[in-house]
Amino acid sequence: MTCGSFPDRVTAGKRQAMRLGLSPAEMVPLLVLILVVQVFVAESAPAEDEITYLPGLAKQSSFRQYSGYLNTSENKYLHYWFVESQGRPEHDPVVLWLNGGPGCSSLDGLLNEHGPFLIQPDGKTLLYNPYSWNKIANMIYLESPAGVGFSYNENQQYHTNDSEVSFNNYLALKEFFRLFPEYKKNEFFITGESYGGFYVPTLAERVMSDEEINFKGMAVGNGLSSFEYNDNSLVYFAYYHGLLETSLWNDLQRFCCSKGICNFHHNKNESCMLRVSDVMNIVYNSGLNMYNLYADCIGRVPGKVHFDENQKQLVVHNLEHVFPNSEVSLLWRKKLQSLIQSHMNVRLDPPCTNTTASSDYLNNPDVRKALHIPPFVQKWEMCSAEVHTNYQVLYNDMKDQYLKLLAARKYQILVYNGDVDMACNFMGDEWFVNSLHQEVQVNRRTWLYKDENGDQVGGFVKEFANLAFLTVKGAGHMVPSDKPNAAFTFFSRFLLKKPY
Repeated sequence: MTCGSFPDRVTAGKRQAMRLGLSPAEMVPLLVLILVVQVFVAESAPAEDEITYLPGLAKQSSFRQYSGYLNTSENKYLHYWFVESQGRPEHDPVVLWLNGGPGCSSLDGLLNEHGPFLIQPDGKTLLYNPYSWNKIANMIYLESPAGVGFSYNENQQYHTNDSEVSFNNYLALKEFFRLFPEYKKNEFFITGESYGGFYVPTLAERVMSDEEINFKGMAVGNGLSSFEYNDNSLVYFAYYHGLLETSLWNDLQRFCCSKGICNFHHNKNESCMLRVSDVMNIVYNSGLNMYNLYADCIGRVPGKVHFDENQKQLVVHNLEHVFPNSEVSLLWRKKLQSLIQSHMNVRLDPPCTNTTASSDYLNNPDVRKALHIPPFVQKWEMCSAEVHTNYQVLYNDMKDQYLKLLAARKYQILVYNGDVDMACNFMGDEWFVNSLHQEVQVNRRTWLYKDENGDQVGGFVKEFANLAFLTVKGAGHMVPSDKPNAAFTFFSRFLLKKPY
């Protein structure tokens, strides 16, 4: 959208008034009205993307929301769903949310974690979320990269990597602020979870150099910050939580450790890696819920492949980026690749999760129409096997990105973890944060939130100058799903720069 300069709009208004036969004195009120209308149109959100009616709600929302596409580069179109703040949208922060995978949809965050309404088991009904993050922030849910959810590439080629994804996310963000210029002045934050541990800081590194964006900080939940720390800490996590028998632990110490230092990540000792494979099998293939150790595993045991009779497609339960350099993981990725080449219709589901309700709702023709999804766009799935298996990881960790952001001494950074998640466990992220060697301002202590019974311990927090590491007691990988009140509490304190 291009608009003329202020003098151009005045001249055009005068011509219009003259055509109506008005005198100069009569022109003034009309000119003012014309200018007000033109400025409003130029500075407001795209009307064609506004959601005017959303199926499943007993009562339509009082806040505005939008769904559409942000054209980035090379014919890529990333789907966004934007919900304005229920507070003061013109003043409240703008927050971008990115789910992980890579290959999983950010609409999971909206419909199952901290969006204004949550999908119900019937796959048709939405109920308002009392702990929605849009109560205090304008939330952008971006489906990235292309091929995920409703996002697409015109050439249907879905090979991508960390650098390309961060660049396209940045272009999508620029396009968003072009379409919604009224939000340029608001504080802006980037948030995400899981592989968002790579998405968020790589995007933040680009955004911090853009003076047109009022960037203030980032928050990463149960994020993958370092492959090495995540892999090494998982073995300790499994042992400390009673998953490994003593003889296996003793063998791990014998074959993987030297002088008190253990390497479970990429050890050249074959005996070590065989024992690590045993740990991997217990954690991911024995029926435990990798996202929440103390929650039931919904559906089939992860790490298996089966044919879904209802959906008429092959379902692959993926192990994600755990032990990426191990022989077991490489064989698994090759297996996934061959499945995708052999079957036209493959779905990648997160293990121990039920995605039926979200899939049924978002693939409802009336919902697709309400969200302005073109008919040619693929069926929505929680996670894309094609995107995941064709994704190239370029980094081993995010240390450089964090240090660059911290060196600026003006961005707020929060790393938070549910403490019973095994996919990206709290210990690995705590090791990563400590490796940044920032000056401690508040030693590790409990943090509190309020419920109907009064103050409750939310978990533990350790604070540095512009960085905090926070755990959430009893929460798994998707913290806002497991502990919505606690999640809303620390999110509020993060945005408002209040002590945890």
